[in-house]
Amino acid sequence: MKDEVAEMTEGMDQYLTFMLDGEEYGINILKVMGIQGWQKTTMIPNAPSSVVGLINLRGEVVPIVDLRKHFNLSANDYHARTVVIIVRVAQPDKERTVGLVVDAVSEVYNIESSEIRQAPEFGDGVEGEYIKGLVLVEEKMVILLEIDRLIDWGRLPGGASGEGEDEQQEEFVAESAG
Repeated sequence: MKDEVAEMTEGMDQYLTFMLDGEEYGINILKVMGIQGWQKTTMIPNAPSSVVGLINLRGEVVPIVDLRKHFNLSANDYHARTVVIIVRVAQPDKERTVGLVVDAVSEVYNIESSEIRQAPEFGDGVEGEYIKGLVLVEEKMVILLEIDRLIDWGRLPGGASGEGEDEQQEEFVAESAG
């Protein structure tokens, strides 16, 4: 029985899908650490516009990235129904936890790698390196994202080098706890 299940799931990944401005996107569920509601963030001076601030998540400083802003979509107000997907993003030198603000969480789909179609090239000026591909699920197109490429590590608070990051994290955690 176990072998039959392994054969059925070979070449298949699960994707958590979410909505942004009426379009459905998906990320590999193995990158998802959790889903939570909106909470007030601590603003970061000179951060990219898509980084709306930081939160203290169980003692870890987590940058919150608004994907609407990241994709240059129209802004949405944050309210009690705003959803933040907490993901683990891998970079060459380290991993980091990041929160992604989305409109709504949709479904979890099992998707075979053979079903994923390459995204069309959009030409100069359009960043497509973070799109893994497109897949048709239940008569709708889902854009699958490469979360490790989507987040530009050097532009997030703490930067790629992470210099002074431990001290900043300790200060932030102490301030938000008190």
